[in-house]
Amino acid sequence: MLDIIHLLPDSIANQIAAGEVVQRPASVVKELLENSIDARASNIQLIVKDAGRTLIQVIDDGIGMSATDARMSFERHATSKIRTADDLFSILTMGFRGEALASIAAIAQVELRTRRMIDEVGTMIRIEGSELKSQESVSCPKGTNFQVKNLFFNVPARRNFLKSNPVEMKHILDEFQRVALAHPEVAFTLYHNDVEVYNLPVGKLSRRIIDIFGKSYREQLAGCEEETPFVNISGYVGKPESAKKGRGEQFFFVNKRFIKHSYLHHAILSAFESTIPEGSSPFYVLFIDIDPSHVDINIHPTKTEIKFDDERAIYAIIRSAVRRAIGVYNLTPSLDFESDINFGNLTSTNRFSDLPSQSSINPSVSGIADFENARTQPHNYQASKERDDNYVEKSNSQNWRKLFDGLESFKPNNQSSLSFEHEPFTVGSKANDIADESRHIAELQEITAIQIQNRYIVAQAKSGMMLIDQRAAYERILYEKYYNNLKNKKSFTQQLLFPKTLDFSPLDFLLVMEIQDEIKALGFSFEEFGQHTIKINGVPPEVQEENEKEIFEGLVQQYKVNQAELQLDRVENVARSFSKRSSSKYVGELSKIEINLLIHQLFETAVPSYTPNGEPIMSILSLDQLAELLTRK
Repeated sequence: MLDIIHLLPDSIANQIAAGEVVQRPASVVKELLENSIDARASNIQLIVKDAGRTLIQVIDDGIGMSATDARMSFERHATSKIRTADDLFSILTMGFRGEALASIAAIAQVELRTRRMIDEVGTMIRIEGSELKSQESVSCPKGTNFQVKNLFFNVPARRNFLKSNPVEMKHILDEFQRVALAHPEVAFTLYHNDVEVYNLPVGKLSRRIIDIFGKSYREQLAGCEEETPFVNISGYVGKPESAKKGRGEQFFFVNKRFIKHSYLHHAILSAFESTIPEGSSPFYVLFIDIDPSHVDINIHPTKTEIKFDDERAIYAIIRSAVRRAIGVYNLTPSLDFESDINFGNLTSTNRFSDLPSQSSINPSVSGIADFENARTQPHNYQASKERDDNYVEKSNSQNWRKLFDGLESFKPNNQSSLSFEHEPFTVGSKANDIADESRHIAELQEITAIQIQNRYIVAQAKSGMMLIDQRAAYERILYEKYYNNLKNKKSFTQQLLFPKTLDFSPLDFLLVMEIQDEIKALGFSFEEFGQHTIKINGVPPEVQEENEKEIFEGLVQQYKVNQAELQLDRVENVARSFSKRSSSKYVGELSKIEINLLIHQLFETAVPSYTPNGEPIMSILSLDQLAELLTRK
């Protein structure tokens, strides 16, 4: 019988290794930038075309390589960092596995030009799919110029798995930011399709943070320092009022290597306890300097996950350092946790005029006959079931009215009077909207409902007492309006008398460009206005004047939160994001008419019992439960 085990050819072995090292263009960017750092470069230039599909080029002024080293660098397991096994436990440089260049050369067309200071001429090497095409002496500047062209040209199946250019460019920017933050002593520039994205001069860490994330961070930073015999902590944390929903800009560096560590992140959150709203995370860029012998960096192929031999001690030190930063700089603010931090305080004046009219909401049946059944539905229902395109669209008004059957305080002349005939939603005077809505809800005047603390609504129901979360109710109402607008591509725009400009970070600007069609479908009208800047010309009618920037920024931020935590398509994500951020402005005092209209509109929605994210909107206490509360000892 013939033998069946054989050695793989180097070209195939390199492609297999490339699957671990090169997952997308950003993986190549990370490896090449780290090689330039290890080469002690003081200026690094990154040039990208078509989000790295066509070209990734890194030019540095580092120490360069000899002709022999240049050729050896493309061999598997070739490295200058390790001589013995003990070296694995004292590594302070970045790339050390010796597979990066071999893996990149296996799935791309590579051209390398490099020269050492002591050499008169440099070396040029061309490799395609692990095959050496040429090696010759050339005239070139000191340092290394590495070009990676047509990534995955010989592995089309892998190329098909790449995402859109904006998504891939976002990952490239992530890697670029991490390396640039870790090395403020190095100057970086980034060009995408011949457009300068970043130009970061040498400077202090605080200057690097501001250059990357924007001038708004200038007043948000507080120094964080802690020195112990075991570990040193340094860097910056953001003020509590600058905390953002979900995970925003948080960076841990261990010996200048970027890591992700949920346990240490919890230490930061613990230090900020009671100073930031629940569900928010503060900004931080923290460096952990520790003896490499106390760290294992080989538990993950990308080296972004590591293990410490004493994580509890580091946890306590980080928490103490951050708490002291908060105390020294007197950062603890007086926060109103009932309102969204991205919007200012709003009065109740003209609040009713911002309510969406019933005709702007297209309610649908989702198998819930009334709230008595709705509140038995699972908390974590799937949005896809709720939004099935094949369900029959009709009013839920027959369902919500059952809640009030038998109430002596509610005696309409006939049942048909509750089927309101609303005028089409138009962009016009808000005073007209108030008059129209007032006429349509005349029959609801006698519903027994009151408002508690400008946040909750208590209404009398057939089976007892109903408690409604006002903000959550508006989120559900607005979500269905926005979702239908996005699906049907029907929206209204209110033109601004004076257009507003809005600056973004490169990452956020790419995101806005990626979802611009969906944002415009909500009723926003905007255009590019310079580098990373847009000009807002129009907004949806319900967006209050002088609040356009906050609403737009809040939409983008919430989209990022949903993108990180949930698997949603663009339409669903945009609808959820805008409704969640817009609903916060409806927290405040409501008139009786507004309360009754809110109840009516809520039960016209498909799922009045839960927000789009599955949070409960209301609860009913039966008469027996109320009696038990009074008699409980």
